[in-house]
Amino acid sequence: MLLELLLEEEELSGATLEALQRTYDLQNEDAEVKHRWCELVVKHSHARAYGDVEHFLVHNQAMGVYLYGELMVQEDREQQALARRCLSLVQEEMDQSARRVVEEMVL
Repeated sequence: MLLELLLEEEELSGATLEALQRTYDLQNEDAEVKHRWCELVVKHSHARAYGDVEHFLVHNQAMGVYLYGELMVQEDREQQALARRCLSLVQEEMDQSARRVVEEMVL
């Protein structure tokens, strides 16, 4: 898959990521594709698409656990704040074991 290959790239420009999103309308794909898109957004610190990451974390809680870790290891304050904000939005409705894992990463 294209997104898998792009995840191997060291650097992608914001313009490239925006063109990718426009061309393939990635936010309207299945959860697996959205997850890969969010990984690209986080890896390349594409702040213009952080809303996509937030939407994914809120609406795909079980699949989002890995993304919380990615947001935190980037050592980017904006990404870490995004992780904390998303957790605060969903922590009451999250599966208890998933919530514990995410809380250990985020808090």
